[in-house]
Amino acid sequence: MEENIIYADFETLEQFMVDALNAAGVPADDASIISDVLIAADKRGIDSHGINRLKPIYLDRIKDGILNPVTNMEVVKEGPTTAVIDGHNGMGHVISKKAMQMAIDKAKMFGMGMTAVRNSTHYGIAGYYTLMASDNGMIGITGTNARPSIPPTFGVENMMGTNPLTFSMPTDEEFPFFLDCATSITQRGKIELYEKQGKNCPPGWVMKSDGTTETDSAKILTDLVKGTAALAPLGGIGEEMGGYKGYGYAAVVEILSAALQHGSYMKMLLGFQDGKKIPYPLGHFFIAIDITAFIELDDFKKTTGDILRELRNSKKMAGAERIYTPGEKEYDTFNLRSKTGVPLNLAMQKEIKQIIEQYNLKGYDFLK
Repeated sequence: MEENIIYADFETLEQFMVDALNAAGVPADDASIISDVLIAADKRGIDSHGINRLKPIYLDRIKDGILNPVTNMEVVKEGPTTAVIDGHNGMGHVISKKAMQMAIDKAKMFGMGMTAVRNSTHYGIAGYYTLMASDNGMIGITGTNARPSIPPTFGVENMMGTNPLTFSMPTDEEFPFFLDCATSITQRGKIELYEKQGKNCPPGWVMKSDGTTETDSAKILTDLVKGTAALAPLGGIGEEMGGYKGYGYAAVVEILSAALQHGSYMKMLLGFQDGKKIPYPLGHFFIAIDITAFIELDDFKKTTGDILRELRNSKKMAGAERIYTPGEKEYDTFNLRSKTGVPLNLAMQKEIKQIIEQYNLKGYDFLK
């Protein structure tokens, strides 16, 4: 177990992120949206996408001039059930929350709604936006492309992003069905978290240019940027364990995140041009489906809940104590952290102190 962990309550951590973002030039309302997305990850144990990402992915990119702290999104095409949005390299969370809300509003009127976004930026946990739909009694779906990290099957060159394909659906239980995962075995955020924890990655997660596996977390992060390492797609390296499936799903997300909105894709998302840092003009898509256009909401919730309960009550493998269904672990973690707070390791504590000093933030003594 990692030592020197401290815990911060949700409210304090969220307000800290609001203040840091505001100090970096993000308007107050937008800072609240971004912090709400980030704390949603920390609440559910998705530590790779919470406060862990505040400095390197958002504050540092604003400082480097490759992320616009003031978001000016533009609806460039709109129909009754669809819209195309240009984010103009603003804050991805702000763009995406508004884009999913548009899809939800359209679904309320016409049964289904879909928006496609171009020139956005990293939007945090994809599940935040699908949960918006399930909270409204709808099925929510989203995906996003990202800077190149994974190769095609039988390749070693990182071509596509980790490209999550994410779903949420309401149930009659205390938590919704919630599936938020990359189409690669792991994602950069998890490796960044491992590096801060001083842990190596398991063999098979990452391959080098010669096709062999790499495990040193710090070296992996460097080699991913250099293009000399790649994350294995879901299913793993080659075809034997079904790696072509993860590769195929990543390609679906890449297409839907670029082709519908005339956006950027694959190597266009490297973040460098002529050796200089440039924005990562990511694309996303958001789908909301009004369940009542098909069936009564309570009937859908019960059937979905019955499916999940039958899965959990099925025969367990030897030595297993419990079968989980998607969203259950996140719900359990939320309940636990509501009491204990969010764990912050030494590396994260150091990063928070750097932010406090850089932006001269006052009133934060939770590190003491």
